[in-house]
Amino acid sequence: MSIKLHYHPLSTYSRRVLMALAEKSIPHELVVVDMPAGRHRQEPYLSLNPYGRVPTLEEDGFVLFESTAILGYLEARWPAPPLVPADLRGRALVDMHMKLCDLQFTRQAGTIIFPKRFLPKERWNMAAIAEAKGQIEKHFAILERHLAGRSYLVAEQFSLAELCYVPFLDSWPSWKSPRRAPSRRGASVCSRARAPSRPDRDSSGSRTQLLFSRLTRPPISPCIGITTR
Repeated sequence: MSIKLHYHPLSTYSRRVLMALAEKSIPHELVVVDMPAGRHRQEPYLSLNPYGRVPTLEEDGFVLFESTAILGYLEARWPAPPLVPADLRGRALVDMHMKLCDLQFTRQAGTIIFPKRFLPKERWNMAAIAEAKGQIEKHFAILERHLAGRSYLVAEQFSLAELCYVPFLDSWPSWKSPRRAPSRRGASVCSRARAPSRPDRDSSGSRTQLLFSRLTRPPISPCIGITTR
């Protein structure tokens, strides 16, 4: 039986898993969760994921949620082509960057994006937004130093670390505004990850890049990256 992925096409966390499935050519079935209609907070979906978030993976009765946990499972279950280094320390560094992405970037991005998509401007907590922007600036400054002289975050190869960042960097509204992005070097993580991921790929680019060319479009729903993990 193939993988079944419950997701929403505009969910940034779902896109992480879609990218991994594409990179590894894993057969799968997609099940759209109608988040604008609130189906993620109703049965039968809550029986799969009691937190009411996407994505959720099913395989032969096995159920797994949280995008980074799903990425780790896919890597262990389908190790080729690898999206982590072969050595123990390299794998630990990928885990570290995946964790830092969620702790230092996506959480703060939600603080900024949620009110702008759901609340009138007079209800925005400008102090919280400013604090979140400051934390993102700090994180990307650290990334900028780390990426000096490097092509990728870990071991000079495309990895799950890049996969975690790409959907958020690609869709976060600040990238499309006239304001300066938090970091030129930090933003380049996105362009690097969307480049051909391995030398055996031809000029048409990686499967991730091709997938993103189909997925990337103006948002039609406020569900992107807020209630999803």
